[in-house]
Amino acid sequence: MQDNIPYRAGLYLRLSKDDDLDGESLSISTQRSILTDYCAANGYMVYKTYVDDGYSGMNFSRPGFQELLADVESGAINMVITKDLSRLGRNYISAGEFTEIYFPAKGVRYISVADCYDSENSSIDIIPFKNVFNEMYARDIRRKIRFAFSARMKNGDFVGAFAPFGYKRSA
Repeated sequence: MQDNIPYRAGLYLRLSKDDDLDGESLSISTQRSILTDYCAANGYMVYKTYVDDGYSGMNFSRPGFQELLADVESGAINMVITKDLSRLGRNYISAGEFTEIYFPAKGVRYISVADCYDSENSSIDIIPFKNVFNEMYARDIRRKIRFAFSARMKNGDFVGAFAPFGYKRSA
């Protein structure tokens, strides 16, 4: 381990669909709490928290993630911490490129708290497979949601978020 390196951590929080609350979603608040507690327990200085609330993990063009990458490029942060691998992203090729190629090339330590993964001390060979499973899960959920919407439309049920102007939405 390289404990003598002064780490400046970037905490990355992501949720693909918010829970319809005003302000920050409950999942984002929970992720923030888990990661700040983890940093406090391990003595890591939190430089910044990057949040993508309501963004899919299948796409890496998320504003918070792009901001995180800009700070990696500038050298502002040298550690990225997520609650788990799926918060980083659900596209297994892109997630693998970041964890296996990009972060190491930039001298960035990556930690996935719930997966007990630390790129500095990694002996976990299942991480690439977890990335594959994360993408498979996203595709499976997408298929199920489309199927459910299709069934509701065939029954004549309203599937939009809001009723058209002048109408009231029923259950």
